[in-house]
Amino acid sequence: MATNAMVESVSSDDGEAILAAAAALRPVIRGYQEEIERERMIPPALMEYLRAAGLYRMMVPQELGGAQLDLLTCFRAIELASEGDGSVGWNIATSSAQALTALSLPDAGVREIFASGPDVPLAGTLGRAGGRGIAVDGGYVVTGRWSFGSGCQASMWMNGGFEIFDGPEPRRLPDGTAARARGFFKSTECTIVDTWRVTGLRGTGSHDWAVHEVFVPSERTSPHPGSNANLWSRWPGTLYQMPASMFIGPHFGPVATGIARAGIDALAEIAGSKTPYTQAGLLRDQVQVQEWVGRAEVLLGSARAYREAVVSEMWKTVAAGHPVTVEQMARSRMAGSYAADCAMQATDLMYRAGGTTSIEWGQRLERCWRDVHVVGQNFALLPEFYVLGGKALLGLPPGPKLS
Repeated sequence: MATNAMVESVSSDDGEAILAAAAALRPVIRGYQEEIERERMIPPALMEYLRAAGLYRMMVPQELGGAQLDLLTCFRAIELASEGDGSVGWNIATSSAQALTALSLPDAGVREIFASGPDVPLAGTLGRAGGRGIAVDGGYVVTGRWSFGSGCQASMWMNGGFEIFDGPEPRRLPDGTAARARGFFKSTECTIVDTWRVTGLRGTGSHDWAVHEVFVPSERTSPHPGSNANLWSRWPGTLYQMPASMFIGPHFGPVATGIARAGIDALAEIAGSKTPYTQAGLLRDQVQVQEWVGRAEVLLGSARAYREAVVSEMWKTVAAGHPVTVEQMARSRMAGSYAADCAMQATDLMYRAGGTTSIEWGQRLERCWRDVHVVGQNFALLPEFYVLGGKALLGLPPGPKLS
């Protein structure tokens, strides 16, 4: 159960206040970890803390009451929340990505999504597949099932892609490919299918979800040209001119580095009190443990430094009104994969250093080890982005994933 710490609501444009609130929430989040793990979701009481801290308004435009943070500040807030618990950071990251996607809707749809204010938890599946929408007057009647609906139990809206049908026939674009759209459904219209039985990030509640013959009006749909397309550039500000691939995908990197930070800190606590039965002195007195902690810290620091350098360079490019290069986008995606790799390596060192204590169920280090390896399995952080990045840097066509 959480402590009785109070978390103040933040002003809509105060990034520093959001970071301070996220940092203050870390012990509160940890107080809920047992419940998060058991229930496989973020508890409603904790959700209220997260909303009050401004963590669901980070990507929302200021004109809608949102914070409209720069990417580095947003990534840092996700990282801090992930230090409290990886599932919490993950769901904040996915909701932030969905908030950006919601901004691609027509104005009427955006107003409906954020009618109750900017602090709206969102969920869904950004991939193309899953649904079939029959075009009708004013919208579509959609039936479908999607995977990995992280945060679905606590969301107000669910976003899923579907293929468009005109009667029994699929609609085709001029190039012959299937016409697709994204649709936002009220969570009450969706059915959660209990499928999320996994080793780590259990609290994300990334279940399958489905709708059956649900009408979604046109104002709550937008084209689905591909996962990297930016359809929200009509909104003013540097944030909304950034390529989608700069955020969607790399946004999971801060989850990994936040978990690794928590893992290093957890090992330090163990090492300061544990006396290995085979040796005299505390665990922290062992040279091997000292080396592993040092290596883990450097791994974590290098991942964070590379991410900061890449994001800063791209932000300056966009702010100056220049187009980003394919090489910059390649570095962005590689920074995400590198963050996951470094985080897993650092946490592995800490897990090994903790000895048999690391394998005890409920230990913070044990949970960090499970969670970080689930982050690393996500398709957005796989090693293939090193290959695509290498192609781009060598002047070869990297493929559509970097477009």
